Amino acid sequence: MDTIEFSDFGKKLCGESGILQLMDDLGKPLPKNIPSFQLGGGNPASIPEIEKMYRSRMEFILNHSNDFENLIGRYDAPQGRVSFIENVAEYFSGKFGWKIGPENIAITNGSQSAFFYLFNLFSGTFSASGKKKTIVLPLVPEYIGYADQGLEKDTFVGIPASFTMFDNHTFKYNIDFEKLEDYLENHDNVGALCVSRPTNPTGNVLTNNEIHHLAKLAAQYDIPLMVDNAYGLPWPDIIFDDGAIPYWDENVILSMSLSKIGLPSLRTGIVIADKRIITALSNLNAIVALASGSLGQAIAGSLIKDGSLIEAARKYVKPFYLEKSLKTQEAIHKYFKDTDYSIHKSEGAIFLWLLLKDLSITSKEFYHKLKEKGVIVVPGEYFFFGNPADKSFEPVENHPHYSKCIRMNYSRPDKEVDEGIRLMAEVYRKFRKT
Repeated sequence: MDTIEFSDFGKKLCGESGILQLMDDLGKPLPKNIPSFQLGGGNPASIPEIEKMYRSRMEFILNHSNDFENLIGRYDAPQGRVSFIENVAEYFSGKFGWKIGPENIAITNGSQSAFFYLFNLFSGTFSASGKKKTIVLPLVPEYIGYADQGLEKDTFVGIPASFTMFDNHTFKYNIDFEKLEDYLENHDNVGALCVSRPTNPTGNVLTNNEIHHLAKLAAQYDIPLMVDNAYGLPWPDIIFDDGAIPYWDENVILSMSLSKIGLPSLRTGIVIADKRIITALSNLNAIVALASGSLGQAIAGSLIKDGSLIEAARKYVKPFYLEKSLKTQEAIHKYFKDTDYSIHKSEGAIFLWLLLKDLSITSKEFYHKLKEKGVIVVPGEYFFFGNPADKSFEPVENHPHYSKCIRMNYSRPDKEVDEGIRLMAEVYRKFRKT
């Protein structure tokens, strides 16, 4: 072939994107003789107790009858592995009283795939009504992996966050409910709301009241509220607010994952939703993937059933990340002393969101300067997206934190994180406004 031409679909999904850069940084080595400080990406940490639990479960599968052969040699149904789905339904209905059964749960190849399905089920062209629907993100900055998942243009509308600054070099984002409610009241083409809890990139945990408020708005406008619970409760339980409670009702689509509790490569996403949505996801999965991978379900199913997974999350995962977060914040305060910086209040997830008000260059440019030193982070601009097509409010680029923030993953070994932060502070001092 002299030329290869891709469709509009191909051009959109094969072009440059923030999530591509993020994942590429995880897999590609730096030039020789440059030590690597991998503070980007979303890889969870290695926690010995969690790995031991999974190894023990895998050894049981290998040594028990023909479980291993059945695991690798048979497709599960497009909805997922029946026993795993039953274990998940039994846990949540018993623990939280949610009125769900196996018909309310579908398994996907990771939650990234789940949101690709969901966003395009509830946004885009609806020929029956003549509407082009959107997904509204109530709290932007929001997860970089959403930004390019809509198949049609203008899929997302992002409501820029309000924020509160504190005296101890910290701050916190809040949902601007006035702006959100005004937008919903004046736009009849909203297909769904979507939030991550804890929020990726900032580690913000929406309060129970905020979640209930969003759920009421979803019910009022007869649209789903999607909640990305990849870092949340009851697993992996990387939430430092002991008052946070998981929430689900018939208008909520709750997405979970096994990635952040130590199984990222097994790509196991879990969706809890209205059974009509579950049927749609299963049908999509059959066309796109035939079925989802079985290994994560096989390893985790019995651990959910007997409570081991949830107990391990509470006993090992949550304390591990809380300690890591506190150490990392101490290092930032140490190395960035006497500069203008603020850390978003660390309430969960495995990231810190660092605001550098005095940057004389953009955070994308800052990212490249850090990369020259071997320090990998994610520039903040990628998390600000979703300008409304009708320009009903200011573009997200006008947010005062746009181009002034970076996201860093603090799950790497302590020495690597500490030295990476020292280098970050060193580069920041070179590129501060005078």
